Amino acid sequence: MSEYQFYEFRAIDHPLTAKEMSELRSYSTRAHITPTSFVNDYSWGSFKGDADAWMEKYFDAFLYLANWGTRVLKLRLPSRLLAAATARAYCSGDSAFVREKAGKTILSFVSEDEEGGEWVEGEGRLSSRISVRAELARGDVRALYLGWLLRAQTGELDHDDTEPPVPPGLGQLSASLESLVEFLRIGGDLLHVAAEASPPIGDTGLDRDEVRLWVGKLPAEEKDELITNLVVDADHAQSAELLQRFLKERPGNGGPATSDRTVGQLLQAAKAYATERRRLEAEKRAKEKARREREAAIARETYLDSLVGREAELWTEVDGLVAMKQPKNYDQAVKILVDLQDLAARGKEGDFGLRIEALRQAQAKKPSFIGRLQKAGL
Repeated sequence: MSEYQFYEFRAIDHPLTAKEMSELRSYSTRAHITPTSFVNDYSWGSFKGDADAWMEKYFDAFLYLANWGTRVLKLRLPSRLLAAATARAYCSGDSAFVREKAGKTILSFVSEDEEGGEWVEGEGRLSSRISVRAELARGDVRALYLGWLLRAQTGELDHDDTEPPVPPGLGQLSASLESLVEFLRIGGDLLHVAAEASPPIGDTGLDRDEVRLWVGKLPAEEKDELITNLVVDADHAQSAELLQRFLKERPGNGGPATSDRTVGQLLQAAKAYATERRRLEAEKRAKEKARREREAAIARETYLDSLVGREAELWTEVDGLVAMKQPKNYDQAVKILVDLQDLAARGKEGDFGLRIEALRQAQAKKPSFIGRLQKAGL
């Protein structure tokens, strides 16, 4: 199998400068480079840059795919939006880990498939997951918990380890978080049992009147400073900080729930749930199969009823079809003979056995037709 590696970097908070784009171009002559992205794939050779160094210096998001099963997603946020200590409470292993550099928190998620052998094109895959960064910036830590769940799934954690605080809304994942689950190959059964301890998420929509009322309660001096910073510095992080603060202070928005479940208990519960789920699915398939079979049997009986009284006509039609010596006509003749056999089983065609044996003898020199009879059990 040939090799395939895909790299995509994305700048979100600040576009790349001409100088930075020139620096990146020195690493690759064929990469697609824009003020907000670097994209390249490799079927031979390898990436000459350093993904971690690039995340520190240039980019806010990175996705990597290899056809031997490795998948990597990195997200960079200002530390004041996502404290490294908060992230490390969930992500501090091989599958999910955190680095802090120059006031930035850099999250890394890594999924390895030991089977390998997959071939998944990388183009467009970062776009469907990049909103995870915006959710983290709002104070939503579900992505961090998913990183911890990945660590539990891969066996990085001891069975006696207790899970970290469980964020609300694990049973109501956004499209981007569902895409993250798929990308990291987190088992649905494990996620299901984990979500049982997750309270429903509060309203994340923004009501203008509600926000206006909240802003009106801020001290005048603080508001003046905030507005000045937003206008002069165009500080996107400060805007996100304000949103985090509003959502935390909003009535009814509960935080993560404490849990005393251990990794072992979660894994065992997931295993039990998977067993029950498969049993119910098998039961459902069996019921569906039985329903289809009943409907097919009723339809078959109705069809056979329509043939009663036409037996002589059908035998004549069989003779004519066999005489044409064409495979498609042989197939049609066998189909009619099966109908006649079923009619005979209902007592409507008493001499079927004699007539089919006579037909065999008469057409013994047509091996193709005789072979079709044998295959049909006639």
